Amino acid sequence: MKTLDDLLGEGVSGRRVLVRADLNVPFDKANPGVISDDGRARAVLPTLVALRDAGARVIVMSHLGRPKGAPDPKYTLAPVATRLGELLGSPVAFASDTVGEDAAAKVAALSDGDVLLLENLRFNAGETSKDDADRAAFAAQLASYADFYVDDAFGAVHRKHASVYDVPAVLPHYAGGLVLKEVEVLRRVSESPEQPYVVVLGGSKVSDKLAVIKALLPKVDKLLVGGGMCFTFLKAQGHEVGKSLLEAEMIDTCSALLAEADGRIVLPVDVVAASEFSADAAHDVVDIADIPADRLGLDIGPKSVALFAEAIASAKTVFWNGPMGVFELAPFAAGTRGVAEAITKIDGFSVVGGGDSAAAVRTLGIDESAFGHISTGGGASLEYLEGKKLPGVEALEK
Repeated sequence: MKTLDDLLGEGVSGRRVLVRADLNVPFDKANPGVISDDGRARAVLPTLVALRDAGARVIVMSHLGRPKGAPDPKYTLAPVATRLGELLGSPVAFASDTVGEDAAAKVAALSDGDVLLLENLRFNAGETSKDDADRAAFAAQLASYADFYVDDAFGAVHRKHASVYDVPAVLPHYAGGLVLKEVEVLRRVSESPEQPYVVVLGGSKVSDKLAVIKALLPKVDKLLVGGGMCFTFLKAQGHEVGKSLLEAEMIDTCSALLAEADGRIVLPVDVVAASEFSADAAHDVVDIADIPADRLGLDIGPKSVALFAEAIASAKTVFWNGPMGVFELAPFAAGTRGVAEAITKIDGFSVVGGGDSAAAVRTLGIDESAFGHISTGGGASLEYLEGKKLPGVEALEK
């Protein structure tokens, strides 16, 4: 596929470049409009700076959240435009629509080196439509703004959406540095990981991670399971899990996976059991054989952290996706922190698989540079590791 460097080599001064970014940032629930983690915005900065400094007229587009194909003030990208301008050190114009009058006027007004952010792509039904003609029509409107297209939104490449899949069919297209790096890293951990290879999985549900577990299990030396999903595995081992998150329909599947793994799946040996899902809840560390019937596990315990850290210490490759507990609540953050810190100490290559894991690294104040790579695309990363084709990558390769 052609790259951003190829485009810059061709010359972009005075030309309009449409950049698909992933600015789907989280907001502070207590302070609407305040971004709680700008990691995804920072990740696309090198591409935007390179284009701006080369004199391109840069038009950025992204989605935010899941509006239902119509404008919704809750999901406006306006605060993101402000933050992007702060990060770039120069103003970023904002269009109050994507393919309407305001966007057209602001695109026409761009000068060399200017940056414009369009309103949320998903305010238009054509962006996510399953009808090829609807998507193509919306893509044609977006493509009419520009001379070239750059995709640097790895977090969206697993979606067959207009801005990801259909626009590159219309415009000369190039992969941004972030997309190239992500694909390179994921290829490394899926095709040629240096052994010992340890995968750490957390999050809520086994069903969400089942495909990636099946894909990775034959390749790993150890698969460490924490988070809410561990309780279905523990139930499959015969433990009672109280009121902890449980997918009853997945118990037999977990039993089969444990048998197939032949000891390579490592589960917690203790958990933090709480009276309710609250930072103020009464809670205690209990062994997995002693989870009270009226309590729910919200984090792995200290003995589990030590067990996981021991497995991680000898690894030459680690892939981590999913927190070990409800890290957003201080009493239940120690498991995620302990495992993350263990990963930073390995003498090898570590990958944080985006999503909540990346958010946890930043929320808990762990040095990002201590990891080999922090992905911007949780869902895209998992689908790549499952062996699925990513529509956005396929579109760039054509």
